[in-house]
Amino acid sequence: MNIRDVAKRAKVSTATVSRVMSGSDVVRPETVERVRKAIDELGYVPNSSARMLSMGRSKLFGVVISDITNPFFPDLIYTFNELAVQHKYRAVFANTNYSPARMEAAIQSLLEQKVEGIAIMTSEMSPHLIRMIADRGIPMVFLDEPISQKNLSNIVVDYKSGMMQAIDHVLALGHKHLAFIGGPQNLRSAVWRQSIFLETLREKGLSMDDSYLATGNHRVDGGYSAMRKILQNQPRPTAVLTSNDLTAIGAIAAIYEAGLHVPNDISIVGYDDIEISGAFNPPLTTVRLSRTEIATRAFFCLYSASNNQTSSPQVEHLIPTSLIIRKSTAPPPLG
Repeated sequence: MNIRDVAKRAKVSTATVSRVMSGSDVVRPETVERVRKAIDELGYVPNSSARMLSMGRSKLFGVVISDITNPFFPDLIYTFNELAVQHKYRAVFANTNYSPARMEAAIQSLLEQKVEGIAIMTSEMSPHLIRMIADRGIPMVFLDEPISQKNLSNIVVDYKSGMMQAIDHVLALGHKHLAFIGGPQNLRSAVWRQSIFLETLREKGLSMDDSYLATGNHRVDGGYSAMRKILQNQPRPTAVLTSNDLTAIGAIAAIYEAGLHVPNDISIVGYDDIEISGAFNPPLTTVRLSRTEIATRAFFCLYSASNNQTSSPQVEHLIPTSLIIRKSTAPPPLG
């Protein structure tokens, strides 16, 4: 069933049918009635996507994330999609699994779908892909991407404030032996969280043995493996800060497997405050980072640019962080 069938039934041209469906007032009332009757009789449903494309609009935004299994991202996707629906847009999502090759394939697919804007919520984006999108005049919004050109907005997370709060918290509890489990080194946010941790220790005149620094994969299994390596040290650290909450949860599993307890033997601090963090045993002390705010900022960056005839300005949006203290941290064991 297509527009030609409607035109044939109503004995008009396809152009007339298009005018009726678009609400044009140049069609005679009796013709409008005949076309609408034909639409009802045939049960024709207009293809709004095709119509928007014919007008040069897709009403479609693309969102690229790195790990759909990480609860951080479904929260972000949900908010972005709800805003798209409210504003009569559609959203299409791509998951890179931290792979630059999959990132390139995702961007190519989004361009083929003629998206009106792309939100890049991960760090596998190469400069040539950014240039390729920018050359097409498609607005972009990034998470923690240095701004260097037009049509690009940047959402900047205040990682340092959150990390400093976490370190101050464990130091105030009396901990002196701190360890850190980082994330994938090709993920900019993970690199920043680790470097900020080390920089903050230096600013406070503290040092940390290299063996207390381990790398995970931002998943539970990576946190578990990294924590097992750290536990081989003597003395053991009494507090471990991690690059995200899934890493912290994996670390807690390794600690319990070693016959130790959280927080009586080792305190653990996460990062992100995903939903399960407050319900975990013990409830996780973590740095809160609002996915709702990130998604909201990302959507409206693209929406504003998509509905403005001029190029979008270079804009940065700061996302605050704050420490949420729960029961995975306590003073270090005596002795």
